[in-house]
Amino acid sequence: MKRAGTLRLLSDLSNFSGAARLRELLAGDPAVRVRCSPDGRHLLLLRPPGAPAPQLLVAVRGAGAELERAWPVGQASPLDAFFLPGPAVPALVLVWESGLAEVWGAGVGPGWRLLQSTELCPAGGARLVAVAAPRGRLVWCEQHLPGAENQLGPPMAAFSHSVCVRTLEPSGEAGTHLGRARVLLRHCPCFGLLASRKDLFLVPTASTWPGVAHILLIWSPGKAKVTVTAPQLGVSHCKNLNPGRGDSWDFRALLRGLPGLLGPREPLALHTCAPTAQGLLFLDCKGTVSLLQSHGGVRVVGTLQEGPGGLARGSAALGTFQGTLACVLGSTLELLDLSSGQLLERKVLSTDRAHLLDPPLPGMEDEEELESQGCLRMLSALGLFCVGWKAPQGLEVPSARDLVFEEACGYYQRRSLRGAQLTPEELRHSSTFRAPQALASILQGHLPPSTLLATLRTELRDYRGLEQLKAQLVAGDEEEAGWAELADQEVTRLLRTELTGDQLAQLNTIFQALPTAAWGTILRTLQLQLDGNGRLRSQAPPDVWKKVLDGPAAGKEPPNGILPPFELLCQCLCRMEPRWLPLFVELAQQQGGPGWAAGSPGLPLYRRALAVLGEEGTRPEALELELLLGSGRPKAVLQAMGQLVQKEQWERALEVGLALGPSSPLLRSEIFKLLLAQFAKHRQLDAHLPLLCRLCPPELTPTELLLLLRAHLPDDVGPPTPFPEPGAEPPLTVGLLRTLLEQTGAQGRPSGPVLSLYEDILWDAGTPPPTPPRGPMTIPQASDPTGLETWVPSGQNLCMTDTGNHF
Repeated sequence: MKRAGTLRLLSDLSNFSGAARLRELLAGDPAVRVRCSPDGRHLLLLRPPGAPAPQLLVAVRGAGAELERAWPVGQASPLDAFFLPGPAVPALVLVWESGLAEVWGAGVGPGWRLLQSTELCPAGGARLVAVAAPRGRLVWCEQHLPGAENQLGPPMAAFSHSVCVRTLEPSGEAGTHLGRARVLLRHCPCFGLLASRKDLFLVPTASTWPGVAHILLIWSPGKAKVTVTAPQLGVSHCKNLNPGRGDSWDFRALLRGLPGLLGPREPLALHTCAPTAQGLLFLDCKGTVSLLQSHGGVRVVGTLQEGPGGLARGSAALGTFQGTLACVLGSTLELLDLSSGQLLERKVLSTDRAHLLDPPLPGMEDEEELESQGCLRMLSALGLFCVGWKAPQGLEVPSARDLVFEEACGYYQRRSLRGAQLTPEELRHSSTFRAPQALASILQGHLPPSTLLATLRTELRDYRGLEQLKAQLVAGDEEEAGWAELADQEVTRLLRTELTGDQLAQLNTIFQALPTAAWGTILRTLQLQLDGNGRLRSQAPPDVWKKVLDGPAAGKEPPNGILPPFELLCQCLCRMEPRWLPLFVELAQQQGGPGWAAGSPGLPLYRRALAVLGEEGTRPEALELELLLGSGRPKAVLQAMGQLVQKEQWERALEVGLALGPSSPLLRSEIFKLLLAQFAKHRQLDAHLPLLCRLCPPELTPTELLLLLRAHLPDDVGPPTPFPEPGAEPPLTVGLLRTLLEQTGAQGRPSGPVLSLYEDILWDAGTPPPTPPRGPMTIPQASDPTGLETWVPSGQNLCMTDTGNHF
C-alpha cells in the first residue's frame, strides 16, 4: 500500500506568547532567520541588519514571557542568535559582528535576564563573519583587520581569518556562561559555519578565495577530529583536532600536508545548505540535492522537479525524517526517498514562506511533542505543522495478549514435529503450553505489581540500559564507543535466540549498519585467534558453532535476501579481513558434531562461502583458490589444481600435491597424472623435476609411466629431426625421463625375472665389460676368399677387411 504524506496542524501559534508579532514577522519578512530551542518550547526569529524593528523576537509556548528587542538606526543589530542547552532551561546567545556576545536566560519569574556579556575578540582589530552553536559550544569565524600601515594584498587578505570556539559552562545561580576561547584554525579563508548535533561544517562562501572554494571542513568534537574534503575531487583527509588539549591548525600548513586537495576546480555552486542528523544537505543551482557525511564522503540524494531558479540563495528549506528528504522551495513541498532519490510526493502549500525546524533533543520532548516524534516540523504564518506519513486505513494495533499468543505460536511451531498448523486460539485454551498464558495474565494485570517487577526485573534493567545507550547515541556523545556497545549487546542477545525469521533479519541489519563492531563481537563470542602456524583456533563451545553453521534447508533460500549466520560472517570477512576467510572456513569445517557441521545435509561449507563471493567468473581468484584448496574435498582440490595449471603456477601445484598425506593416495595420484600430462607437453616443469619425482606414486611401474606419457605426447607433424626448429618447444628426451624411470623402479636390482620390458635399461653394472683383444690390421688381398670387403663411399681410399677368426 502506497504511503501518503500528511501535514498535520500542531498549533495555530495562539498558544505562543507574542502570537500576533510572531505571525507578522513570519508573513512579512522572507529573510527572517528562525531557530528552535532544544526543548522545542521557544521560537527565535532574527531579522537581518537594517530591517525594521523589532529585529529579535523570542516566543514561548505555554507559560512564559516573550523577549522582543529592537536596535535603533545607526546601532548594529546582532549578527546571529542561538539557543544553547543549559542545566535547567535553554540559554539564548546573541552575537554581534563586533565580537560582543550576550548570554540571556529565563529566570524563575517571568521574563528574561542578562546572564553574561563578553567580548569574543578582546584584543580588537577583528570582526565576526559567521557564528554557529554545535553541542553546547559557540564557534565563530573572525576576520583580522590590518592597520592603516599594514595593508595586505589580496592573497594575504583572503587568508586573514581564524575559527575559534568557546564552551557553555554551568555557573551556579547565574545559570551558564561562556568559557575560555580557543583557536581551531588560523590563517584560513572566509567560511560559513553550520552546526548539526554532532558536527560543525565549514562551508565556502562567495567571499572565499577561489583557489580553495571547492574545499569543505568537518569538525567532529565527539571524535576530536577534523575532516578536509573536496567533493568534486573525491578526496578527503582526517586529522586530530581537540582544542581541549591545545590542538590548533594553520590552514595553509594543513592543506600543504594533504595531497590532492588543491587541484584546479570550480567553486562549489551552493544554493542552500542545511545540517541534519545524517550530515550536511546542500542544494545546487540545478536542483540536485547532495549529502555530505561526517567522514567526508558525498553522495547525490536526488534531483528536485524544479530547480531554485531565481530564488534568493538560502531561501529553500531542507530536512529529513523517517528516511525521507523534505524540501520546501517557494510554495512547493517535495518528499524524496533518502536512499533511492525517488520522488514520493509533491504538495503545493498555501504559503510561499515556510521554515523547517530541528526536532527537540531526545528526552526533552513534552506531551505535545511526543505526538509528533519522528516527524518533521514546519513553521509558517499559518501555524506549526507536522510533516509525516499517514498510516494506512484500517490498520489495527493488536493487544498485548494477542501479540503474546501470536509470538508463542510461531515459537512453538518451529519446534513442533507434528504436521498440523498450530494456531493462537489453540494456545489460549490448551493446557500444554502454560508460559504464554502466564505472560498474558501478567500483562492483563492478574498478578500483583511486585510479582511482575520480580519477574521482569532483569529484562527491565537491560531494556533501560539499552534505551539510555540509544539516547546517548542520538545525542552524539562518545559515538564510536556507543555504537560498538550497542552492536555488542544486540549480537550477543541474538546469538542466544533461535536465529530464524525476525532475529536473523535483525542480525543482518546490524552487520550491514555496524560491520566492524558486529565482527568484534563475533571474535569474542567464538574466541577466534591465530596460532603460531598462522591458523585460526577457537575455544567456543559446540552449541555456539552449531548456531553459526546452521544453514537453510535444502532447496529453501533465505527470504528477502537475508543471509544465514555463516554466510553473513563470510560476507563480513570478505569486506574487512579477506585473508581470514579461507582460515575461517577451514576452522568451521572442523567444528561441530555429527549431522550439523561440515557434514550437514546442505551444501558443503566451502561452496556456501563461494556463493557469498558471487557467481563463478566474478569471484576474486585468490580467495576462490584458497577456499577450494582448504576444503579438503577431492573434486574441489582438482578444480583448484586446474586453475593453478592454467596460471602455470607449477611450484604451488606441486606443493599442494606433496602436502597431501598418506590418507589421500588416490587424490595424490590424480594430481601426479595431471602434472605428468603437462610434463609431456612442454618443458616448463623441467626445473621442478625433483618435486615431480617425489610426487610419483610408489606403486607406479615404468611401463605405466611410459604409457601415461605416450597418451599426452604431442603428435609428430613431420619427420623426426635431431634438433628442434628455432622457437619450437624442445621435445621430451630420454635423459629427462631417466630420473622418473629410476623413481618408478625398485631400490635394487631384482633377483627374480624381469617384470618389465624396459626395466633392464635402469640397471647399471657399475663397470663396463672388458674390451676384447684385437689382432693387427691387415689389408686383405683380392684373392682372399674369406675376406669380406666393406663398402667404401666414392672418393675414399680406405677399406676395412674382416680378419676372420683372428682377435
